[in-house]
Amino acid sequence: MADMRAFRDAVTDWAAGGADEPAHTLAARLEVRTAVLLEGPSDLAAVETLAALRSRDLAGEGVCVIPMGGAMSVGRYAGLLGRTGLGLRLTGLCDERERGYYDRALDRARAPRDGIFVCVRDLEEELIRALGVARVEEIVEDEGDLRAWRTFVRQPAQRSESPEQQMRRFLGTKKGRKIRYGTLLVGALDGRRTPAPLDGLLASL
Repeated sequence: MADMRAFRDAVTDWAAGGADEPAHTLAARLEVRTAVLLEGPSDLAAVETLAALRSRDLAGEGVCVIPMGGAMSVGRYAGLLGRTGLGLRLTGLCDERERGYYDRALDRARAPRDGIFVCVRDLEEELIRALGVARVEEIVEDEGDLRAWRTFVRQPAQRSESPEQQMRRFLGTKKGRKIRYGTLLVGALDGRRTPAPLDGLLASL
């Protein structure tokens, strides 16, 4: 796992303009075959948690899960990692509003579009829908965030929103909260139906 993290770091550095040799060397040594392109670290937390719950060793299977720091970076990463770069199979998860970035990037990298799994708004919304607001609220309480949640929903701007959208927005109001809850919400599925985009992504790997 540590070696795959080193590969992920090497790719991130390469995408930022660094040397390509470390990524090439590690890709060959680790026999990396697939790159999972994610928008950010909360998606990474969710994917890694679900993989662990299903006893999947993604690193051991040659799969590297990469948070890109935003969907607009997908063109750069797809070019480096796909057929025009390292030659890896490309797959990933994105929000519906970002689908165009992914489609154009995959077309340029000569990669099939069917490896990308799309959330309606974002993965948090998918998980909230799967669990139900009441169950998510229990998790929020367990994490000591219940007072902050109740304060948030009393704000005038939130009163016209559905409970699901209130919760989705709440999870994004504090730095690091989406990452923490990405792990917690997936861990709480407990046999409930896994959101289709997340389930489909893992099944495809």
